[in-house]
Amino acid sequence: MTDQEQPKVAMVIMAHPDDAEFGSAGTVATWVADGWDVHYVVCTDGSGGGPDGTSDVGPAARQKVIATRKVEQRAACDILGVKDMVFLDYTDGQLQPSIELRRDLVRLLRQYRPTRVICPSPDRVWEQVLSIPRQHSDHLAAGQSALSAIYPASQNPWDFPELLQEGLKPHIVKDIYIVGAPMINYAVDISATIDRKLKALRAHTSQVAAHFDEIDRMLRERSAEMGKEYGMPLAEIYHRIER
Repeated sequence: MTDQEQPKVAMVIMAHPDDAEFGSAGTVATWVADGWDVHYVVCTDGSGGGPDGTSDVGPAARQKVIATRKVEQRAACDILGVKDMVFLDYTDGQLQPSIELRRDLVRLLRQYRPTRVICPSPDRVWEQVLSIPRQHSDHLAAGQSALSAIYPASQNPWDFPELLQEGLKPHIVKDIYIVGAPMINYAVDISATIDRKLKALRAHTSQVAAHFDEIDRMLRERSAEMGKEYGMPLAEIYHRIER
């Protein structure tokens, strides 16, 4: 198929609620404006995102955090025009690149059949000042699992043959955008969508309300810095793999 013939279906695979808004919501809004159907997959339940300094981390408190973060993610999706979101509900903070997670992602890739996928990097970037907080162990596990699901498992009928019994045929993802990778080779101009990105991020009230002005400033400055190398006023950057 030519680029014009490819189905305009994209998937964003992330570890936590709000990860996509921080890393790629400007790109998502740009794609939606161009007629793409975008689907979100959140690998964890978001239960590790409660308030700092609390002593109440029991089951009831965690269930309240889960419910809150799912509502916030849905609100962010509505702002961006995301068509659908799926929570896989693995425990936040304990995500592993397991066969079970890989199978879950392959099932979704074969179900939705995206042409494009955004996912986190499976590798740390040691020279970046923010490498530790940005590259949470859950992010690395989600990245490793997503890439292993994309290739070879999604396209190989011999991987997870039980999915064939569910009527889910092999699928090849043509375009992969990796967030936070050690090597960057591509940028998306988000000049027209930065405000929508930040509005979607603001929807994650439980996570950002206390310091949103600082986050707004930081993300605008960072987007400008990333855009300079590519001749863009504001950008989100990736390692892109075209197949």
